[in-house]
Parts: sequence; C-alpha cells; structure tokens
Amino acid sequence: MMKQLVLFLLFSVAVFSQKTTETFESTTLGEKREITIGLPPSYEKNTTKKYPILILLDGEYLFDPFYGALNYGAYWDDLPETIIVAINQNKNDERIEDSHFDESDGVPSEKGVKFFEFIGGELLPYIEKKYRVAPFRIIAGHDTTAGFLNFYLYKDYSIFNGYISLSPELAPDMETRIPDRLKTIKQPIFYYLSSADGDVKALQEPIKKLDENIQTIANPVVNYKYDLFKGASHYSLVLYAIPNALYQIFDAYKPISSAEFTDKIAVLPSGYVDYLVNKYDILTKNLSLKVPVRINDFKAIEAAILKNKAYNELDQLAQIADKNYPKSMLAEYELGLMYEKTGDPKKAAKKYQNASQLEEIGDLTKDMMMDKFDDMKSLIPKK
Repeated sequence: MMKQLVLFLLFSVAVFSQKTTETFESTTLGEKREITIGLPPSYEKNTTKKYPILILLDGEYLFDPFYGALNYGAYWDDLPETIIVAINQNKNDERIEDSHFDESDGVPSEKGVKFFEFIGGELLPYIEKKYRVAPFRIIAGHDTTAGFLNFYLYKDYSIFNGYISLSPELAPDMETRIPDRLKTIKQPIFYYLSSADGDVKALQEPIKKLDENIQTIANPVVNYKYDLFKGASHYSLVLYAIPNALYQIFDAYKPISSAEFTDKIAVLPSGYVDYLVNKYDILTKNLSLKVPVRINDFKAIEAAILKNKAYNELDQLAQIADKNYPKSMLAEYELGLMYEKTGDPKKAAKKYQNASQLEEIGDLTKDMMMDKFDDMKSLIPKK
C-alpha cells in the first residue's frame, strides 16, 4: 500500500511538471545534440522565483529517477524545486566519445575537450539566458560520465557547486588529483561519491582510494559524502544514491524537523531567533537560494521561546515576520504574545486588535485574534 501511495504521489507531481525535449545545435561540437529539460511545477505560476540547475549526463536514463526524486522531495518541501537539463548520450558510443581523455596525462582529449567546453561555454549560458536560474549548479553522471564530470574540478574556479559521481570510472591519477584540488579550493563545494559491493570490480579499488584520500581533507568549504551500498549492483546503486546525494547537497534547505527542534533548538539557553536567522543565512550563502522563512519554522522558534520563557525574543521574531510577511498578521501576533506573556494585557490587546485587521496566515485567523483581544481586554484593571 505504501509503495502504491509513493508511486501515485510521484505520478501526480510529474503530471503538473513540465518536461520537454529539444535539439541543441552546438557550434563547439559541430553537431546537433538532444537535451531534455524538466521545469518545476511552480515555474509558470511563480514568475519571479529562481531555481537551482542540475546538469545530467547520461540523461536518457538518469532523467526520470532524478526528476522523480526532486519533485517528490519538493512536494514535501524537503528539497528545492530544481531545473533539470539532461544531455542524452544514447547514440552509438556517444557517452564514451564525449568523455574521452588522454591515457598519458589523464585530461580530456579529442571530443572530450569539445564536450567539456560545450557544457560550460554553450549549454549553461543558453539555459541561464532562457530560464530563471539561481547561481547554484550541480552536475551528475554514472560510471564513464561520472568520471568525466570531475574534470570541472581541475580548473582554478569550479563552474559547478555540487558534484554527484555515481560509481565513476576514474581517469589516470584522478584519485589523487581530486583530493589535492578539494584540499585547496576556496569556494564551497558539495561532493557526493558512491559505489556498491556488487559494483564493477575494476572500478571499486580506484573509488575506494579516492574516498580514502578525500577523507584526509580538512577543508571546511568541502561538504563530502561517500556511500558504499551493500547488496547493490553497478546499476541498482543509482536508485539508492540519488536521494542520498540530493539530501546531502540540499540539507540546509530542509524545514525544522521535530528532531532538530528537540536536539538543537529547545536545548539552547537563549538565541532561538539567532538560530533561525543563521539557518536561512546558510541557505542563502551555501545554496544561493532566497527562501522566505517558513511559517512552521516561525512556529517552532516561537514554541522554543515559550518553552524556555525567553519572551523578549518574540520582539526579534516579530521583526523577521514583518520582513518576510509584511501584509500578514504574524508580526503583530508575535508582539501581542510577547506582551501577554510579560504581563501587559493592555498592549497585548492592542496588538491582537491590530493583527485582526491584517491578512490571515498559517493557523492564525481573524477570529482567533479577536478572541485573544477579548481575553486580554478582560484582564485590564477597571479604572
């Protein structure tokens, strides 16, 4: 029953998403290439919103699992809506030619050089001109293409913020070159690597060595995760890895969970609003996403403030509410709550009355504000 529900939700989300395939005429490659673009469900409705971009190699078979995982996560607001651009490479030995490298020096050669330049010099500028793209880019691939995508880390500045390397076939010396690059890199980088105990034998030892070398790095701007899946094959590991990779990269995006509230917020002696501000600052800094503070996150911080009787912090919370939802009653409500808890029913009544004239939000209603107004008014001493 649970599997049927998940499949239904994935299907329902996909129905309202936009998937198109087009032919891209590349000057760099000197040929036409087929790309598939997946736009998020809200793309046409929210005309000012910008979205992260995911470039998918092996797009003909990686598109659907990534598309489903991203849309499912976005449905629950665990993952941000993301634009997917998949490069289809199922023609003859296209993926092998696209990923070609020189065996002697381990860098792209022949068509591999052109394909490398095609992605950075043609495809990305085209997508970013045509669509509303946030300045956060991810690239993903499987085996041959998973090895190839690492070449973008060889540059002084990486054009990608996140790398998803699924059972990569590594070029010569890549297991040391990538760690050396990550050791000195200055920009924030998310790097995900995966393999399986049933993976292709020739790939396992280089991947293991790459993981060991990256593990020795102590660079705070590098967010690294490695998964070795038990009982999985070279192909089935992809379905295990995709959600893990996405949740690693977009971990900062997730709303406050009950575990986060209990283990990290409620136990603080003070600074509950600072925690909220920092959470969204990290989201902007690391993922280049500007997301309004979620109503449920407001309520979580409010609950922590009330639990620890840090009522003065409700003033700070009201300021954030006013900035994020200026037309709503949220800010006036938080101030009313502060005055109520600090024993000033007259000021509390005024704030609740003000709130009743503004837009409802979340579970806050005009009737609720008037009820609280009446409650506070009854507590005001008679002259």
